[in-house]
Amino acid sequence: MAFHHIPVLLQETMEALAVRPGGTYIDCTVGGGGHAAEILRRSSPDGRLIGLDQDENALRAAGDRLAPFGDRVTLVRTNFEHVADVADRLGLGAADGVLMDIGVSSHQFDEGERGFSYHHDAPLDMRMDRTGPLTAAVLVNEWEEEEIARVIREYGEERWASRIAQFIVRARRQRPIETTGQLVEIIKAAIPASARREGGHPARRTFQAIRIAVNDELGALERGLEGALRVLRPGGRLAVITFHSLEDRIVKQTFARWAKPCTCPPDLPVCVCGKAPLAEPVTRKPVRASGAEVKANPRSRSATLRAVVKLQAGEEAK
Repeated sequence: MAFHHIPVLLQETMEALAVRPGGTYIDCTVGGGGHAAEILRRSSPDGRLIGLDQDENALRAAGDRLAPFGDRVTLVRTNFEHVADVADRLGLGAADGVLMDIGVSSHQFDEGERGFSYHHDAPLDMRMDRTGPLTAAVLVNEWEEEEIARVIREYGEERWASRIAQFIVRARRQRPIETTGQLVEIIKAAIPASARREGGHPARRTFQAIRIAVNDELGALERGLEGALRVLRPGGRLAVITFHSLEDRIVKQTFARWAKPCTCPPDLPVCVCGKAPLAEPVTRKPVRASGAEVKANPRSRSATLRAVVKLQAGEEAK
């Protein structure tokens, strides 16, 4: 299956990154190369791009799409949480911009055998990096009921989490849960009929939760944000696109902490902790897709873009 990728918020992201000729940029989730290709065009003639992705199919597709840019492109198979290590290993110095487009690509959902989708009956996998040790099958068949419920509740924001976990454990006593189809039927049985008629597919939240846990997506995001800030030069920009509230909350809180790191009591007249701002917002409000983009690419409906500019040590940007 060809890797299909439509970059969301493309124009808005380029503006947030302030891409310039000759700049050095890191696309932490290069995917099909849509954002990366535009960065390379705007940074011509000698701008450089480092593209990261843990999905081998994504890297292959990005390599094909970005081939016309020659040695201006370096692709690395790794999780974006290792962005600082990659920059060190490549002797990159400091980057002018870093982009993170968080989430599962349309291609990964469409590739049935990966087990991401509740619309395909496939092996329970859900690994973005297929060399990883933890699969969705291991999680639902081996984890304790309380831990499964916690994952579904916290990562899926599913009100029926405890009941779904109970049904999963009951079903696995009869036979192992090996396919997405089995899991979907268990979830449907666990959620009352009246609730199944609300809010889309009944398995959506549980599948999201298990995928996040299998790939440690939220932990990787926290670590990746810190690594991205480290590799930026002062004045460099970090742009992050998220697709659900859990990710956006982490980005929002992290950016706020960078902008106001002071730990002094609020009633203290002057700051004595000495913690200066590390970054400031590029825009005061999150950027969302226009109506025209949502119509052309429905996946962009849930996209949220936030960006910051790194400050000089101990100084606020003017």
